[in-house]
Amino acid sequence: MVLSNVTIYEIGVPTSYVRPGDAGVTIIASETTCNLSMNWYYSYSTWLVPIEVTDKGRASVKVEGMEVGLTLGLENDGGTLKLSLLECGCHVRDILIKLDGGASWLYQGMVDAFKEQISSAVEKAIPKKLEEGTLKLDSVLRDLPKEVPVDDNASVNVTFVNGPLLTNSSIGFGINGLFTAKEKALVPRNSWNFQLPVLCRDPAKMLGISLDEAVFKSAAALYYDAKFMQWIVDKIPDQSLLNTAGWRFIIPQLYKKYPNHDMNMNISLSAPPDIRISDNNIGATVYADLIIDVLEAEEVIPVACISLVIRGSGSVRIVQNNLAGSVKLSDFSMSLKWSNIGNLRIYLVQPVIWTAIETVFVPYANSHLAKGFPLPIVHGFTLQDAEIILTNSRITVCGDVSYAEEDMLRHSLLFDAF
Repeated sequence: MVLSNVTIYEIGVPTSYVRPGDAGVTIIASETTCNLSMNWYYSYSTWLVPIEVTDKGRASVKVEGMEVGLTLGLENDGGTLKLSLLECGCHVRDILIKLDGGASWLYQGMVDAFKEQISSAVEKAIPKKLEEGTLKLDSVLRDLPKEVPVDDNASVNVTFVNGPLLTNSSIGFGINGLFTAKEKALVPRNSWNFQLPVLCRDPAKMLGISLDEAVFKSAAALYYDAKFMQWIVDKIPDQSLLNTAGWRFIIPQLYKKYPNHDMNMNISLSAPPDIRISDNNIGATVYADLIIDVLEAEEVIPVACISLVIRGSGSVRIVQNNLAGSVKLSDFSMSLKWSNIGNLRIYLVQPVIWTAIETVFVPYANSHLAKGFPLPIVHGFTLQDAEIILTNSRITVCGDVSYAEEDMLRHSLLFDAF
């Protein structure tokens, strides 16, 4: 009796659970069923009967009550995740063999004698495939991108820091999270002061992401260093204020020296914005210099520079998988830094500057903040029912996730990129 081409073509997993622990992540699949197909061949001969009796056909095998378990180890390997199979096992409780073709009814009893061998083969084949799958998944994890682009100039460093922290109900990962210039090489950090687990108001939420204040400070510093925080204001709602005639009662000496000349305002930050996150509040302080320019023919003539300290409050929201935001002006103070047209009455200039900040500077900032930056969420998943929690120096995003590309995920193991 020969069995050949034994093929497992379907596995059903009605119940399973995942349990993190100190040793790793344990996955148990219970009451698993397994369907196999095979060819059977029978031959019989004896010296008493010189004629050989042969027969063949197909057989279907159903394995029931199979228990499959494995424990996976996770560790940080130079900023990437390394996955290893620590333990794996499979136990077959019951097996049913049905023959088709030929005089199958005659040989059914003989084939039943192969149950133990088939069970043993299944119990060896499943762990072997799981080991192969673990290696493939490990390769996928190692190929995860180390940075996520934000725009043409900046990326978020998503290399892992420290090792994963496992509790009996969650797995926590520390990610660098700082903004970096695109042309700058990433330097993985071996340690980072991060807190896990992420605390959500609703413990049933599937995902929690905690963003430290340092993430936003790094973004502010990067764009400041890249000279992107400079603006020339040549259009405002009240365009008359960009002509010296509109300033003749505010700065008479300006109008006297440059009558009916067009103007612009050159605003540049003198330091990166200072961002502070506290309970239920996001505050930002911006230090800037505003240079008043007079346009004469082809020449731009700086006539005065005013130092500004702008204070605002911010809010954040989730847009798909991005953290977006907006700011509004709270107050500001100003002082004269230098002047080529004599002393300025700052209290007269202040309303004009307030208008320029509210109608030009704030809308410009909000147009960029509205786009947001990507949260470190696995590609193919979408954040749902998210809530945002502000605590001392941290923004925490808690929510559920859904498969945005379920069919793709089913065929590509897990994911291909953040």
